Amino acid sequence: MTHPTEPHVVYARPGGPPVAVLPTTELGSPTWVPVVQTQPGWVRVLLPNRPNRSTGWIHSGGGKLQNAYSAHRVEIDLSARRLILFEAGHRPRSWTVAVGAPATPTPTGRTFLLASLSPPGSAYSPLILPLGLHSTALDSFDGGPSTIALHGWPDKSVFGRAVSHGCVRVPATALRVLSRIPLGSLVMITP
Repeated sequence: MTHPTEPHVVYARPGGPPVAVLPTTELGSPTWVPVVQTQPGWVRVLLPNRPNRSTGWIHSGGGKLQNAYSAHRVEIDLSARRLILFEAGHRPRSWTVAVGAPATPTPTGRTFLLASLSPPGSAYSPLILPLGLHSTALDSFDGGPSTIALHGWPDKSVFGRAVSHGCVRVPATALRVLSRIPLGSLVMITP
């Protein structure tokens, strides 16, 4: 994964037309994005914008990128309503979660942990972990771009059910563990 220390132009292909700018921060957190392909002088990264699973190329020369490796991977199985955390050298940990309702399903595919938010006075979760993924059923939600997130929920009866607006609701113990994994870590959501 990589972090731009200054904004980077994102290109459709190496040397191709510019399509976006990758900022140094997203939602108040440092921007870390997974690298999915490399070429000399270029890296292809997952982007946190629509359409879901978008990628783009950024120039890797000039020393304006910090690179890191995450030993963590999150897998969410929507049909089983399970979140599994894999960490190199450790046994996987697993929790029953709540997923999107039929009218507002949790999108599937490869994404990543985008940010970590501690909303003051939140009624339902002390921490929200947005993903680089957006709802496919809602254009906006609660004043935002309907970003899908991992977050807690005070009513334990929701776990194991398809009841959310697309986010993945996790138990408090899972939220504490997930809060410690690095931004940019891969998340795979399967049907």
